[in-house]
Amino acid sequence: MVISLACVFATRSVEAQSDSNSYLREEVLVTERAFAKTMADRNFDAFLAMVDEEAIFVQQNNSLRGRDQVGAAWKKWFKEKNAPFSWEPERVEVLESGTLAMSMGPVFDNEGKQVATFSSIWRRDKSGKWRIIFDKGNDICSCEPEKK
Repeated sequence: MVISLACVFATRSVEAQSDSNSYLREEVLVTERAFAKTMADRNFDAFLAMVDEEAIFVQQNNSLRGRDQVGAAWKKWFKEKNAPFSWEPERVEVLESGTLAMSMGPVFDNEGKQVATFSSIWRRDKSGKWRIIFDKGNDICSCEPEKK
């Protein structure tokens, strides 16, 4: 019976932790959606303002380090009239300290087909503003069986 009670208390503790920062999860969801909206709105300056000076965007064969490199590499995605892709957060996890959060979700091509997933890590500064510090996209693979 002691083990069962320990499990009950552990479960309640996890639920309490989840509830204690639910407003922060909502803040990050709103922030990630605003970040994605900068692409839809073709607003490069707003995009860059949400990128931390120390940000690292991990790519297939290299990493973009710092806001300047991220900006130089991502500017091309803002040149066309229509956004080449979009993304939507589906899940957010926030540290109990409220200083770091991770958002994750699908990436869609300009026709609405899911082509990738993303994971972003956000840092909350002293003013309470969230800025992206790490970003990583992953292509999704087709899991169709091989034809013989």
